[in-house]
Amino acid sequence: MRKNRPFGLTIIISAFILFNSACAQNPYSGQAYVAEQRQVQASTVLLNNQKDIIPLKDLAKKKMASIRFSNAFAAGFDSLLNNYAKVETFNGTDYLGAKSMEDLSRDVKLYNTLIVQLTEADIANTRIIDFIKANQKLKNIVVAYFGRGTQLVNLNDFNGPIICAERITPVSSNFVAQAIFGGIAITQKLTAAYTQQLTPGMGFTTKQIRLQYTVPEEVGIRTENLADIDKIAREAIAQHATPGCVVLVAKDGKVIFNKAYGFHTYEPVVQNKVTDIFDLASMTKISATTIEAMKLVDEGKLDINATIADYLPEAKNTPVKDVKIWEILTHQAGFIADIPTFEVVKPQEHSVDSSAAYPTKVNEKYYLIKDYFKNVMWPKMLRGPLKTRGQYVYSDVGMCVLQQIIENITATNEAEYTQKQFYAPLGMQTAGFLPLYRFSADRIPPTEVDRKYRKATLKGYVHDPTAALMGGVAGHAGLFADAIDIATLYQMLLNGGTYGGEEYIKPATVKQFTAKYSNVSRRGLGFDRWDPATDKKYPSEFASDQTFGHTGFTGTCIWVDPKYNLVYVFLSNRVYPDLSSKLTSLSIRPRIQDVVYQAIEKGME
Repeated sequence: MRKNRPFGLTIIISAFILFNSACAQNPYSGQAYVAEQRQVQASTVLLNNQKDIIPLKDLAKKKMASIRFSNAFAAGFDSLLNNYAKVETFNGTDYLGAKSMEDLSRDVKLYNTLIVQLTEADIANTRIIDFIKANQKLKNIVVAYFGRGTQLVNLNDFNGPIICAERITPVSSNFVAQAIFGGIAITQKLTAAYTQQLTPGMGFTTKQIRLQYTVPEEVGIRTENLADIDKIAREAIAQHATPGCVVLVAKDGKVIFNKAYGFHTYEPVVQNKVTDIFDLASMTKISATTIEAMKLVDEGKLDINATIADYLPEAKNTPVKDVKIWEILTHQAGFIADIPTFEVVKPQEHSVDSSAAYPTKVNEKYYLIKDYFKNVMWPKMLRGPLKTRGQYVYSDVGMCVLQQIIENITATNEAEYTQKQFYAPLGMQTAGFLPLYRFSADRIPPTEVDRKYRKATLKGYVHDPTAALMGGVAGHAGLFADAIDIATLYQMLLNGGTYGGEEYIKPATVKQFTAKYSNVSRRGLGFDRWDPATDKKYPSEFASDQTFGHTGFTGTCIWVDPKYNLVYVFLSNRVYPDLSSKLTSLSIRPRIQDVVYQAIEKGME
């Protein structure tokens, strides 16, 4: 890599940034954090794990709650748990006062997995121990114990896993929370006797199976060498390229940078957070439709050399009948870029109120007539002329057709299928279509102010017009997610299709789809890729030729570089309040990516 951009003001990235604000108590940063983490790892052991409960698996089947009592660093602990899965938090001290421990048992009755944080003082409290013993008969309980083990005898009758951390620091709370989900490995065994039953040599070791959340120094990068990310992000906001953004970087399976900038709009009212949920636009093509296709290829249910008519009987007498699946995925099928949308919707085809006649919600006060997609949009997609077949023409239509194929094979709506097969098992809490059914609009930065057709600010409703008229679930757009969820999904692909101890896609299929496949473009199967034209510097001046990912019209991107074991996520709402091209003209996304590569290079010097 060439060095061509000097670094600006050095900014130390605090624990506030790295651990989503809940670890603001953390006084460590950089090498000090790494040094403390090593001491924590050397003095932390896992006991009673005969049933292989730790790391937690089968996340989609678990309803989890975390119960804290006197752990001073519980906020950071609970925040990190929620990076892996939805974990409700309970303040156990409330039940040691006005409420009773029986009340706590009733309040957690709908959870099948309890994570109980204990200190030396807590483990000496018989009311807490009785609660644990009473509930272990019906629930999986994991004890996170912070102390020297002097009171562990009180847990002799407890048969669930116990993670014992001798050091009582913010870093040890971070470590144990991540170890529960396999974000970090437990490597040590007992070196001294804790009780008559717990003797030297006892303990269980684990492996890292999910993302770890740490500091750049953990992977040999100096925090100050990422400082220009701040500078470029602030430039984007100052130049009105976007009201704000979120940047996440993961290297070697470790999230080393996760920071939000700016506000939801140019009015400084709602500040962006790393947990905000963005409209991913065309990132949907690979984050939903393509990975579905990959899974179906693995299962022998989809053949990329088969034709549309092989899977859709209604296509047999249409111009698209002989188009092959791989042609759709490489954008060489000849489909036009998109079909006409709101401009051709007739007044009698939409209403301000929902009803049996107008069931499809586009956004507030805009409902489409029943079967609009089937009767109007779908025929246009199937019967459009294929004038450019064999050439590269980027098309949303092709991915909509592939969606219909996948739904026909699976007999499941794309939104439901992706949740069941990928997002829920991976622990992705925000990813999905139609986010307003699950989340408050306050978590979703708005996109365009549509003054012409929808006559509303689009907030939680998909920006893309075609996807909107399809009811918000489409093969090319409609997916929403936060940065952590995106990083999780693409770490799975970087791992060769495996994450959290489960295989989602076969390694050979990941390699086939993400490699260059087209003879007329840089594209893979569904995935965009590194461009060999050096003057384009796409997606980054320093990206390797193995890089794959995609951008989104709303100002988003995901790029995975296997050579550097790197995942880069950029989320923004650059289309608010109106479309702006400045994010592209100022090269905001690639310049931030360049900073990461340069920091990696400096770390190797």
